[in-house]
Amino acid sequence: MFGNNYDNDNRGNSSPINEGEEYDVKIEDMGRDGDGITRIEGFVIFVSGAKVGDEVKIRINATRRNFAFAEIVE
Repeated sequence: MFGNNYDNDNRGNSSPINEGEEYDVKIEDMGRDGDGITRIEGFVIFVSGAKVGDEVKIRINATRRNFAFAEIVE
């Protein structure tokens, strides 16, 4: 009635990716825990078991507000 869009608030899901999706990526950096880091549309994704320079296919396991976790698909 007053222009409130509480039901359509997408601020909590600003990720350009979704869990379960697969992408071909290049690992650009290393995280402090040893995970590879890639980006999709500027969105940071931590890839377990990947090294800088690897070109791999990944599957998104979990998304957070500012980053996601993925695994290498073999």
